[in-house]
Amino acid sequence: MKVGFIGLGNVGGKLAGSLLRNGYDVTVRDLNETFVAEFVARGASSADSPAALAKKCDVVITCLPSPAACSEVMEADDGILSGLSEGKIWLEMSTTDEAEVRRMGELVKAKGAMPVDCPVSGGCHRAGTGNISIFAGCDRAAFERVLPVLTTMGRRILHTGELGTASVLKVVTNYLCTVHLAALAEALTASKVLGMDMNVAYEAIKASSGNSFVHETESQVILNGSRDISFTMDLVLKDVGLFDEVTRRQGMALELAPLMVDIFKDGQDRFGPREFSPNIIRRLEEACDVQVLGNDFPTEMVDDEPEEAGYEVVVKGRRDY
Repeated sequence: MKVGFIGLGNVGGKLAGSLLRNGYDVTVRDLNETFVAEFVARGASSADSPAALAKKCDVVITCLPSPAACSEVMEADDGILSGLSEGKIWLEMSTTDEAEVRRMGELVKAKGAMPVDCPVSGGCHRAGTGNISIFAGCDRAAFERVLPVLTTMGRRILHTGELGTASVLKVVTNYLCTVHLAALAEALTASKVLGMDMNVAYEAIKASSGNSFVHETESQVILNGSRDISFTMDLVLKDVGLFDEVTRRQGMALELAPLMVDIFKDGQDRFGPREFSPNIIRRLEEACDVQVLGNDFPTEMVDDEPEEAGYEVVVKGRRDY
C-alpha cells in the first residue's frame, strides 16, 4: 500500500516517520522543503503537487495546522481532490471542525474515494514512537481497510462512529487538556507562593485524585523551565476555539470554555502565538512575582515505552455494530 503524507510539522513528521520506519512506501509533501528533503534522504519520495501525490498513492493523509489550510490543499486546482479516484482513501489527521470534515468528506465520496477523520491524541513525544492514540470516524468498511496503517502510526485505535465523530471527540479531549493545563498553572503557582517544595508538590499531585495525564507530562517541563511540549499558544487557542464553536452551534452556553478562550487569548497577546503553551503559567508567575521551578525535571518529554504494534480499542457495551 502506497501512502502519501502532506504536512510534516511537529506531529505529522513523526507520524510519517513511523510509516517510513516500518517499511511503507511513503510519498511526502510540505511547504518546508527542508522537511521534504530530510524524508527523501531517509527513503521517501516527494510529489510536485497534492494532486500528483493523490494520483500516485492508495492512501492520502493530511496533517495540517488549520481547517482553512486543509481546505486549500484539498480544493485547489492541483489539490488532492483532483487526484483522487475510485477506491482511494483520504485520512484527515488534523484537528479540525467536524462540519468542515463532513463537507470535505462528501467531495471525497463524489470521487469514489473513502474519507476518514482520524486525529491523534497523547502528545508529540508519543507520535514519534508510534505509541500515540488515534480516533477514526468513518464507515466500518473504510476503517477495516485502513486499520493496518493506523496501527503502524498509533497504539490505541478507536473507531468513533461516522465521519466527523472523531473530530468532535478530538476537540473535546483537547478542551479537557486545556482546562487541566490552566488549572495546573494555578495549582503549581499557589504551591510555590505557599512555600511548598515544588518537587514534593509534583509528586503529591501525581499520587492524588488531582492527577492527570497533563500533570504527568506538562508539569514536568513547566518545572524544568523549558516549557517545551512542542505545542504553542496559537494551536491551543485554535483547539479550544473549535470546541467553543461546536458547542455554541448546538445552542450550549458553557462556562469554562469561553474562559479558556479568554485566558489563552491573553497568553497569546502577552507572549506571542508561537510561545510554548505551558508558559501560560507566566501570567501567574508575573502577577505573583515568583518563578515556578523544580529540580531535575526533563527539558522535554520523551516516550520511554518501547514501540508496540497498535490495536483497536474495543468499546464495552457498544451498540452500533
